[in-house]
Amino acid sequence: MASRVLCLLAEGFEEIETITPVDLLRRAGIEVVLAALGDHLLVKGRCSVLIQADSYLSELNTSDFDLLFLPGGPGVAYLRQDGRAGALAKEFMRSGRKVAAICAAPLVLHDAGLLEGKKYTAHDSTYAVLTEAEPAEQVIVDGHLITSRGAGTAFIFGLALISALLTEAEASIVARSVMA
Repeated sequence: MASRVLCLLAEGFEEIETITPVDLLRRAGIEVVLAALGDHLLVKGRCSVLIQADSYLSELNTSDFDLLFLPGGPGVAYLRQDGRAGALAKEFMRSGRKVAAICAAPLVLHDAGLLEGKKYTAHDSTYAVLTEAEPAEQVIVDGHLITSRGAGTAFIFGLALISALLTEAEASIVARSVMA
């Protein structure tokens, strides 16, 4: 059975942190479903790029997915306030499925109590709250948790997601196909 990724889109998501990993995952043959949390399937990113979500989160059976992907950007404030992303992250971790967060999105995992005792990284703007973040690491994989620092690390983050869901060899094939 092919791997499936659930990517949450909230108004203000960081475009590079979303599109780069989604593109790489799809190149690897992994199904990615972009789920809108708001009232519209057309979701505006932090730089005003509009992305058409595949579905509303409320219409999906989240147990059908292998990995929950939380992009960063100003939209993380909505993810934190809304609460569904944190609840989903708990559900995924409890059931042994993977959770990936980039940039400020590890704040959602912090709020959900999922970072305790874990190695993780995040954007430096979050370090006042995420005091245990490891700033020197671009991507950290700790069990079922995958974190990355920000837009500049989105490519290697995407490859790490492929490695986590498939194999490092599959990630290498995708990297070579885009001349990385």
